[in-house]
Amino acid sequence: MEIQHFTYNAFTIAEGNTRIAIDPGQNLWMFKKKSLIPESEWHNVTHIMVTHGDPDHFKYAVAMAKETKAAVVCGDRLMEDFTSAGITSTHTISAGQTLSMNGLTVSGVKVKHGPLPVKMLGGLISITGQVRESDTGGQEVYLAGFQVQKIQNPMEVYSHGTVKLLGGLIRLEKDNMDFARGSIGYLIEIHGKTLLNLGDSLFLEEWAGLSPDVLMIPIGGGSLPNTMNITDALKAVSQISPKLVIPCHYNVPYGSRRNVNPTDEMHFRNEVVNMGIDCNIMAYGDKINF
Repeated sequence: MEIQHFTYNAFTIAEGNTRIAIDPGQNLWMFKKKSLIPESEWHNVTHIMVTHGDPDHFKYAVAMAKETKAAVVCGDRLMEDFTSAGITSTHTISAGQTLSMNGLTVSGVKVKHGPLPVKMLGGLISITGQVRESDTGGQEVYLAGFQVQKIQNPMEVYSHGTVKLLGGLIRLEKDNMDFARGSIGYLIEIHGKTLLNLGDSLFLEEWAGLSPDVLMIPIGGGSLPNTMNITDALKAVSQISPKLVIPCHYNVPYGSRRNVNPTDEMHFRNEVVNMGIDCNIMAYGDKINF
């Protein structure tokens, strides 16, 4: 089995005639807004799996599916993006559900995206997305702390966003902003080997004992709390008990900043090795054979 990493949470996994692309998103650095998985690497992709709808995970998924005719697996809230583009080989999955297709078995794994605060123009604009579940939602608008609009309706809420303009003089609170849409992790079984990809997630107890051969786990949540930090990722590794760990979603760019998720990946690696588990640090384009 060949595993190739393209930073963030973008991977390809090749075994026999099967080639899986995970999270074919966009590089979010303002000077290089291109597909993380280069189009030259889209050939022979047979399956596309998307962990959620944020652009660094999802931006090029529809284009890749149209070009390759690959089967798509995603959370149900992403289904319409593919079907509206005429892609019929789309399969939705939820936590605990298992799909079998062409010698490949995929199980949905529960994940939870952490909050993501972003500041622009020196803090004049700030946006914070967070996961929130409710059966009532809408939006509220505030001016200088006074509420000037409130709309609430019965709806299935999956996320909430706060937008502040002019340092908070104007504030918008809105449910179901396009954040963490369709979040799901994947336990993939291919030719007798299992791989677990958790996308962008905080630590969850539910992962204990999954014991995959390969674990792809985010570790860059030290500065931005959108994923696990090293401490929580090590706790997850201990409970999941994989054979090989590949850390991801750290030291990645956003906007004008070259690194919004800084972490000490070598410290993480050493701690994993001390557990008696292999750990591979992969740079952009690196390949390993497992």
